[in-house]
Parts: sequence; C-alpha cells; structure tokens
Amino acid sequence: MAPSFTTTRVADWLALITSTILLALFALFHSKEIRRSQLIIALAITLAFALLGRLTHGVSTSGAIAGALLAFLMAARDLRIFWVLLVVFALTLVATRLGSSRKRQLRIAESGSGRSASQVVANLGISGLLLALPSFGAADTASSEIGTAFPGRTVLISTWRTVSPGVDGGISLTGTLAGLLAAATIGVFGVFVGLIPASQAIAIACAGALGMLVDSLLGATLEKRRYLNNDFVNLFGTSSAVLLGWLLWMV
Repeated sequence: MAPSFTTTRVADWLALITSTILLALFALFHSKEIRRSQLIIALAITLAFALLGRLTHGVSTSGAIAGALLAFLMAARDLRIFWVLLVVFALTLVATRLGSSRKRQLRIAESGSGRSASQVVANLGISGLLLALPSFGAADTASSEIGTAFPGRTVLISTWRTVSPGVDGGISLTGTLAGLLAAATIGVFGVFVGLIPASQAIAIACAGALGMLVDSLLGATLEKRRYLNNDFVNLFGTSSAVLLGWLLWMV
C-alpha cells in the first residue's frame, strides 16, 4: 500500500524540520570556525545546486529545500564534501533516468517531481548529523535504478527466489555491479579532491556496498512486511554504511 498524501506531507515536514535542526547544530558548534567569505561561497553554490536539482526534476520542491540546507552544511564545513555530494547527485540522476520507459512500463519509475524532503534526509541525514556535531547513498540508488532499467534475472536477497524487477529486496547482477561501481566512484573522487587518503578509498567503496546490501535485505524483510517504509530502509542502509566506514577508518 502506497503512503497517503497526508502521510507523505507529514514526513516531508518532519524532514525539513530535521534539516533545519541539523543546520542550527552546525551553527552552534562550528560558527566560529567558518569565515564569512566561506559562508557566502557555500550559500551561492548550494542555492545553485538546489535550483539545478529542481529544474532537472531530480528533487521536488521540499526535496530541494532540504537538500539545500544539508548541502550548505556540507559546503560550509568543507567544500570538498560538497563536490562529493555533487558527484553522488549526478550518479543518482543518471541512474534514475536510465531505462525510464521500461520503468514506467513496470510501474516502478520515480515520481516525475523528483525525490522528496523525506527521501533526501533519509539518504543524507546521517552525514549531516556527523558534520553538524563537534569534532559521509549513491550505491543503493545506482543498484536499484539500473537493475530495474535493464533486463536480467532478479532474485530476492533473503531467499534467492526469482522475483519481478523493482520488488523490495530484489537484486540483480547488473544492479549489483552498478552499485559497486558507484561506491567505487565516490571513493576515487574523494581521493581526487583530497578529502580522504588513497588508502581509505577501498574502505569507502566497501562501506557503500554494505549499505546497498543492507538496504536490499531490509527491503526483503521489514519493508516487505510493512514494518518499515522506504525512507527508513534508506536511512538504516546509510547508517550501516557510515558505521562500517568509520570502523574501517579506525583500523
């Protein structure tokens, strides 16, 4: 059963409130560290980013607002993190657009208005929290979108039985390889912009791959039984990736 319009609106408002709180926490803990010129640059590029996301229908209006708040937080903290976010957005947008006609035939295409605020926060909220406190979802999207865009055997990750493309928890060889490639791309780009050392690129790729598999496993079990919705599944998948990335970083 799809979520009702009212439920969706409430989820989006909660996501917008969450984004605002994260930005407030960032201001509380880091305002003295950030130069005014840095804030102006961060504001300009995140507004452009939000506008681009809305014009390309990558996000809805609420998604653009939530994305702008979180992107500003990232850009203000370290501009290199924003460039990684931009690559993630590009990968997910391309993955979503690939095979769009086939997805529409299967009735599993993304909403024409783009990802909502709740979807944005489900994927970026954990990263925002880590950056807001005192002192980062591309693999999953690429896997699911490309896996459903191209023909191929899809199996349920929990039972390995053949299922239709787009089923919660369904994985395919094409989709899995796409997810692994997306995770590796983010790791390599992080090294390219100097955000992480080359020795940690594999850790980032592994963390993204784990998040993708956790997302599929939760989709095949808890989401399939309606215990969780897709936003919470994405949130837990992202959290598992962040946790593994942190553990590997500490090794």
